[in-house]
Amino acid sequence: MSILAFPNPVDEVSARLVAGAVVILSLTAVATGSVVLTGLITCGFILRVMSGPRFSPLGLLVTKVVRPKLSIEPRSVAGPPKRFAQGVGVVFSLTATVLMVLGSIGAAQVVLLMLAFAATLESVFGLCLGCKVFAGLMKLGIIPEEVCERCNNIGLVGGPQA
Repeated sequence: MSILAFPNPVDEVSARLVAGAVVILSLTAVATGSVVLTGLITCGFILRVMSGPRFSPLGLLVTKVVRPKLSIEPRSVAGPPKRFAQGVGVVFSLTATVLMVLGSIGAAQVVLLMLAFAATLESVFGLCLGCKVFAGLMKLGIIPEEVCERCNNIGLVGGPQA
């Protein structure tokens, strides 16, 4: 596996824990108006898109420290939809960072609240909005069928139909 490869499959429990931390970080950034924290959230998403938790401090904290302490059985889900969802997180957090740098703190806070809302759905309810968009793009033929076949071939729940 390449050092920049995204894991496939992904542990759904770990993904939900990371999403929970993103909620906390995003709400903290909203409350403080911190451009630095917002930039760190963006960097985390970029690192997770590139290689999953391998280089992300938050991903490493969850997978190496928090997750091993939980007695919840792993639940494998397809990686490509989760990677797409992390990419959506890049777009939202980068937009918030740019807005903050430009002095539009209120607009940045709205974007961060939308990010926190989506991350809350993932963390609390296991509803991945990015995965839903991914599935829709596959149905439209925008994401190639080969991606769908890879998800289905490894027999994972939460594949493109998620």
